[in-house]
Amino acid sequence: MGRLDGKVAIVTGAGQGMGAAHARRMASEGAKVILTDIDAVGASQIAKEIGQNALFIQHDVASMSDWTRVVAEAEKAFGPVTVLVNNAGILGPIKNIIDLSVEEYMKVVAVNQHSQFYGMKAVVPGMKAAGGGSIINISSIAGLVASVGAPSIAYVGSKFASRGMTKQIAVEFGPDKIRVNSIHPGYIKTPMMEAATDQDGGGVASGLALRRMAEPDEVSKVVVFLASDDASYVTGVEHPVDGGFTAV
Repeated sequence: MGRLDGKVAIVTGAGQGMGAAHARRMASEGAKVILTDIDAVGASQIAKEIGQNALFIQHDVASMSDWTRVVAEAEKAFGPVTVLVNNAGILGPIKNIIDLSVEEYMKVVAVNQHSQFYGMKAVVPGMKAAGGGSIINISSIAGLVASVGAPSIAYVGSKFASRGMTKQIAVEFGPDKIRVNSIHPGYIKTPMMEAATDQDGGGVASGLALRRMAEPDEVSKVVVFLASDDASYVTGVEHPVDGGFTAV
């Protein structure tokens, strides 16, 4: 018996990194998982590996109409969506506000912030009808603190927005038994992080309390907890998974 038996979950950005790890871990705990990504290659392969309890749907998370389609297809395949993991995100350019173009800013905000709004808007009616659900918004340590060398105001602003939207929707839909939480990963071994920093355990890792970067599945374990009934009284809270980054 799995901790997520009977749950139907959408995981965005599921083609690699944390999204792929979340999908695999949730499926292993008994959930039926819809993996979405704008790139069909990675997520479709992972869905095949998981088997009959997984479905891949190509998805532009920055499109509200695409969200409506994805939720409809998910419900047709597996029934009401009771878990949403808003994982998709981009780093964007590492630039200061002077050098960052309006177009670059809007692209980051569209993927990191607007997509989470669209996703919540798309799944909440079905969750209400089903008697409840769990929404997990993947933010970042950049949604908790600012830091020198952060990617840009677009990235930091979008991740702070994720945290604020999480709290507001948790308050609005708590009476409907919909729990909403945010997770704030730190330095995780993903392709996106690899592009931004070193992966050898030195550098940024030397400044962490645990002195190492995390594996994606270490975040997935927190995702499973928040999606499960074990977290039945947990809502509106930010959950750092950062090896102690925000402790200092």
